[in-house]
Amino acid sequence: LGNGGRFKTLGTMTQQIGLAVVLSVITLATTLSNAFVIAIISQSKKLQTPANFLIASLAVTDLLVSILVMPICVLYTVIHTWTLGQVVCDIWLSSDITCCTASILHLCVIALDRYWAITDAVEYSKKRTPGRAAGMVATAWVIAISISLPPLFWRQVKAEELTSCSVNTDHIFYTIYSTFGAFYIPTLLLIALYGRIYVEARKRILKQSPKKVGKRLTSAHLVTNSPVSVASTASGKHDTLSSDTGSSASENQVKVTVSDALLEKKRISAARERKATKTLGIILGAYIVCWLPFFIYTLVVATCESCFNQDLFDFFTWLGYLNSLINPIIYTMSNEDFKKAFHKLVRFRCCRR
Repeated sequence: LGNGGRFKTLGTMTQQIGLAVVLSVITLATTLSNAFVIAIISQSKKLQTPANFLIASLAVTDLLVSILVMPICVLYTVIHTWTLGQVVCDIWLSSDITCCTASILHLCVIALDRYWAITDAVEYSKKRTPGRAAGMVATAWVIAISISLPPLFWRQVKAEELTSCSVNTDHIFYTIYSTFGAFYIPTLLLIALYGRIYVEARKRILKQSPKKVGKRLTSAHLVTNSPVSVASTASGKHDTLSSDTGSSASENQVKVTVSDALLEKKRISAARERKATKTLGIILGAYIVCWLPFFIYTLVVATCESCFNQDLFDFFTWLGYLNSLINPIIYTMSNEDFKKAFHKLVRFRCCRR
């Protein structure tokens, strides 16, 4: 090799090392963040509710993505050559499809749980049990496995050494089945559910608006202290007025205190609804940004093989994996109980050390 060839090789190696470091950091961060969510929920009795059980199950699923799928993908993305054999390829592809699909379906399960909780709070509170949550999780995994299994049936064992590992896109019907089952249908369901949740949340915010509550309280105060009330009171005996002055003042003070407490309660409730609505938008937005490019590109490549570009495919793949890192961050940082439990867990670890 001449100097130009050596510099080119050195540059390529530097790029590969840099890429490997970045992808490894993402993989490690995904593992740690989801492990923390599982640890927080398992050690905090306050957080051990059916709703948080679903979030913990999502964290387990994303943890599996970071352990079973992402490390091997780091190697494959960097060197662009499969060196681990047919069996590992089959296991890796099945794990990839199953875990990523299960992660997406968990988002649907969580959205469905929140939809029922906000639209049918009284009845659903009786049905919201750990057993029901476990059933919803099991359904998500069954669907995910049913999407990942078909490629194993038409796998062809090659006599020569395997140099690439990917799902066979020659079966266009499977590509449509898998992309719609793993992404497009769940996405439509998510949009519909979060749309209804948003509408219900807005209704509650408007009902609990502090301005409206303030107007109602002000009107009540004006009626109580209207000229008619004052005139009727003045027509009474002077000694009665004198004797009731203390009790009236005390009663008015109690009314003011109750009114202030009611206003504060409504203000806090409205603020929580606004925050919950904002969180829903972030969750849905992050999910679509991460996974939509990959599934659009998958359908395009299935119908146009010449459109395939390895670097673009790798980028979209890792963008989808990034959702497994974003999920625990969004769900924990938007919940005050999670924040408190997280800080408590960190302090406990530090104190033990």
